[in-house]
Amino acid sequence: MNGGAALPDVPEVRVVGLPQLTSGFDLVERLDLGTHLQVHGPLEPIGGERLAALAERISLRGRGGAGFPFARKLRSVADAAIRRGVRPVVVVNGSEDEPACRKDTVLINRAPHLVLDGALLAAEAVGARTLVVGVTRESTQRSMERALAERGLSNRRGASMRARVQRNPVRMVTGESSALIRSADGGPARPPGRKVRASEAGVGGAPTLLSNAETFAQLAIAARTGADRYRRTGLRDEPGTVLLTVSGAVARPMVLEAPSGVPLRYVLQLAGAPPLPQGVLTGGYHGRWLDTATAHDAIVSRAALEAAGGALGAGAILPLGQDTCPLGEALLVARWLAGESAGQCGPCYRGLPAAARGLEDVLNGGGPAALEALRQITHAVKRRGACKHPDGSAAFIESSVSAFTDDLAAHVLGSGCGRPVRGVLPLQEEPAAGTGTGGDAGPSGQRLAVDWTLCQGHGLCADIVPELIQLGQDGYPSVAEAAVPRYSQARAVRAVRRCPALALRLEEDPAKAAGRSVLPMLQPGRGRRALGSGRE
Repeated sequence: MNGGAALPDVPEVRVVGLPQLTSGFDLVERLDLGTHLQVHGPLEPIGGERLAALAERISLRGRGGAGFPFARKLRSVADAAIRRGVRPVVVVNGSEDEPACRKDTVLINRAPHLVLDGALLAAEAVGARTLVVGVTRESTQRSMERALAERGLSNRRGASMRARVQRNPVRMVTGESSALIRSADGGPARPPGRKVRASEAGVGGAPTLLSNAETFAQLAIAARTGADRYRRTGLRDEPGTVLLTVSGAVARPMVLEAPSGVPLRYVLQLAGAPPLPQGVLTGGYHGRWLDTATAHDAIVSRAALEAAGGALGAGAILPLGQDTCPLGEALLVARWLAGESAGQCGPCYRGLPAAARGLEDVLNGGGPAALEALRQITHAVKRRGACKHPDGSAAFIESSVSAFTDDLAAHVLGSGCGRPVRGVLPLQEEPAAGTGTGGDAGPSGQRLAVDWTLCQGHGLCADIVPELIQLGQDGYPSVAEAAVPRYSQARAVRAVRRCPALALRLEEDPAKAAGRSVLPMLQPGRGRRALGSGRE
């Protein structure tokens, strides 16, 4: 089992059927340019309309989660560039900052030239002379910079194609397209408050074709094989292969290349998942849960998973065994998602912590009132953020509550399910000292603590840092301590200084300092068995 540990950058890679994206992986750890050409062969340029028609014939959609048709995006960028008379820009999004996803990281580390093939093909088709590859990991930065050097590409002035790698912090929101574009322009790696279509105005204000690494790699495969041959693999309406990251309650976390339409139960079997998982999270931490019966009958495709109530998203598949509290596992993820806020819009930096606390109240035996309050919070968060992070996080919490009805009833109406939280869903490790977390995003390593012997219930703290402290029905803070994200540090210091009773203090978080994963801390009372170390 994973035990909640972060996945390695390059986990085990396996394939079902004939490899396409992973061709050559059995020969070398990384395909340099020479080996890449021996495995895949040369690639001839394709005109813009022909390339769009190819993407249309193979039904190519973005593989980063949104699933937007690539042909439509390509034509939109080309039209905007012609209308405005400016050169467009091509951006490869290789950020992949979700802890449960590693497919793009594997591609960039092991087959970077396949990704570059597709990106340069698209750049030639739309007349772009600038290529930006966005990454967040040191390994992907090294591999891509090496690949650019192998092709003689650089960012020097006067070059026919200026190419560079944009390294951003490992944060959930830095992989959002507008955040990547903003950082490529020298700004912070956070989504802007104003939403502008990248195809109209992206990097440097130019029309920008942005898609993720797997999408460009799929385009390169199709350009070599042709649409007819490409369509022989997988489903008729979603041809080709998909890259999946399988983790959670599995014996062998892996990235798997498989034809679309492969049974989900076969994917789980290959990774060593329990024969009867109590649930399978599809699409990652902005995805949705499938119950045991539905997961057994499901096949892997965007349309099929959505019809079953799941999601393909960025291709993350995470089963849960029967020996852990599923809602407790969801609470760990909900807390992590809340901490991934960029701290710049209220629905995100206030709403998501409130949703995590609401889920904790449900698990602590808060009853139907706590469940209704949680539903109101998640509903209020949606469609009000600067990016899709609040929406996806709220959807994850809602799906968790809906999927595990028996466990939910045990927590809401009884004393809990009686199972411990084992932390089997992978979460991101804290960045090493000195690497930075990107401005004011990320955890600060501090916590705000209340001294109950001094607190007099003035309530100023809740006014200053409402994202961390709320008042209970008795007028006193409802928490004894709260982890402080970087974006709340200044307000937390102000709350400490303004407390009339001197009842607040900032201290180092010992769990963070010791490098341990943090499991939920329950309030005294009901539900203790749900998240404890075992049955009472």
